[in-house]
Amino acid sequence: MKLPIYIYGTPVLREVAQDVELNREVLLPLVQDMFDTLDASNGIGLAAPQIGKPIRVVVIDLNVLSDDLPEYKDFRHVYYNAHILETNDETETMEEGCLSLPGITESVTRPTRIRVSYYDEQFQPHDEWVDGYLARVMQHEFDHLEGRVFTDRISSFRKQMIKSKLTAFLKGKARCSYKVKTVKKG
Repeated sequence: MKLPIYIYGTPVLREVAQDVELNREVLLPLVQDMFDTLDASNGIGLAAPQIGKPIRVVVIDLNVLSDDLPEYKDFRHVYYNAHILETNDETETMEEGCLSLPGITESVTRPTRIRVSYYDEQFQPHDEWVDGYLARVMQHEFDHLEGRVFTDRISSFRKQMIKSKLTAFLKGKARCSYKVKTVKKG
């Protein structure tokens, strides 16, 4: 089922998400709904807070990038109770966008390598170092689990440049091709 994506300004996007109980009956339908929502919105990653649930569940689908990045062919994964444990000192700046901030892209600087812990689709635990484009996507999505959005990582000057767009979101105005949930007006 396609769910609405919560837009910048909705309180759930600023909550720190809680770990979830690893229960197949509860999580598998949720994950399917998240992938359906991700597919319908043409995104590559989605965190549970973006669908109104302040829990530590993230889905990432990088298969759409496999023509340019063949290592991501058939890459479609779930991350439960994900946490970034440490990062390296080397950084890289790239353009990012977000389904919760439609129409905004900005240059964001992030570490190139991260150590993460999470449970996978089979509820198996992982503690590993990740690099490359996946590390960037994980950082973006895992930020949502910490109550952050990518515009929190841009300069004050750039924030000022997009202030009118952010203000429009706060007034309940968002234009995109997928279902959204905005801040209640009034």
